Amino acid sequence: MWLIWMPPATATTLPTRNSKPACASGACGNTTPFPQHRIIGNVYYVGSKDLGAFLITTPQGHILINSNLESSPSQIKKSVEQLGFRFSDIKILLISHAHMDHCAGSALIKRMNGAKYMVMDADVPSIEDGGKSDFQYGNRRDMLYPPAKVDRILHDGDEVRLGNIVLVAHLTAGHTRGCTTWTLKVADNGKTYNVVIVGSPNVNPGYKLVNNTQYPQIAQDYEHTFRTLKALPCDIFLGAHGGYYDMTEKFARLKTSATNPFIDPEGYKSYVADRERAFQTELKRQQAKGAM
Repeated sequence: MWLIWMPPATATTLPTRNSKPACASGACGNTTPFPQHRIIGNVYYVGSKDLGAFLITTPQGHILINSNLESSPSQIKKSVEQLGFRFSDIKILLISHAHMDHCAGSALIKRMNGAKYMVMDADVPSIEDGGKSDFQYGNRRDMLYPPAKVDRILHDGDEVRLGNIVLVAHLTAGHTRGCTTWTLKVADNGKTYNVVIVGSPNVNPGYKLVNNTQYPQIAQDYEHTFRTLKALPCDIFLGAHGGYYDMTEKFARLKTSATNPFIDPEGYKSYVADRERAFQTELKRQQAKGAM
């Protein structure tokens, strides 16, 4: 099962926009190839059909966000090279959060190109012990992954700089303790756009939002996450899964649309509002169940 949100089988089923069923290996686009493409400016897509991986290029080297599955580095490398860039020029590796479908390939990528691995502080224990510290999945072998040494520990609001690019790490915890949403400004055709790459605001099946002894402040962290996401200016909406931002549909319009379909501030607002409603519905369901 991949770590993506699905509604619980209850009478109070959560909204289903961009929700996905549990997947077996190769299902749901986790390993299905997808055309690498330029999103805007120097931001490119190099992930699979659903697992988002983003290349941000500069003359001084490149930044990769998400290493995805343990088998994904070869696919990511191929996509980078088909865009005309050298995989060896990736200097910095970042992730959205410490779940195996977004970070299992990190140890191999570090060996392949020597990239410096930078991770939000609260996710560092999981990254360095291969997922064993995860509050939900630490005791499940199928959710573990090769440990990787973190080269720089990030904190909420920290900047990652390379060349003329500045990325800001926003702690949007709940999905994992260190789940990170990345923002940057990108110039394209004389305009500057605010890019938001959402980590994940989703409540996975089995997550306890009430009386969670492994993660007592989980509900408060989700609430902080939604305050943060709603406050971010967004022109270009991206995310850890392509389904978050309707990637396949937008990509299909790239060649025919008069405007860049990835410019979608209203889609971002709608997505965040939908996920907040889903969280609140599940929180109320668990609170009511706990009070019975």
